[in-house]
Amino acid sequence: MTTDEKIFFQALGLRIAGLRKDLELTQQQLAELLGVSQQMVASYEVGRRRVPISLLPTLARVLATSMEGLIGEDSRRSGKRGPASKLQQQLDQVSQLPRAQQKFVSQMLDTVLQQASR
Repeated sequence: MTTDEKIFFQALGLRIAGLRKDLELTQQQLAELLGVSQQMVASYEVGRRRVPISLLPTLARVLATSMEGLIGEDSRRSGKRGPASKLQQQLDQVSQLPRAQQKFVSQMLDTVLQQASR
């Protein structure tokens, strides 16, 4: 593995581990959903083994993310130039929070929007 590949697969492993933990899945549970061993999941998470490209769609679906999110690409790229709006920056920050905190923020927004529409 080249240095760039090693860095990529370590970062991918960290994203996999984080998403798995956000969903409160064990490595064993994820392994069963993917049809691989727990040791293989552990190897993916530390970047010791490459995740096969054929496994990425299933992995993204199981971890409730997009392929872009899984591999670390920003799926919200747009043709607009210039700095992001404050609201977009806040949304980006919220998307980095653990799922439980994202849900809390979403509930707060729902409450505010319901009150505003009265």
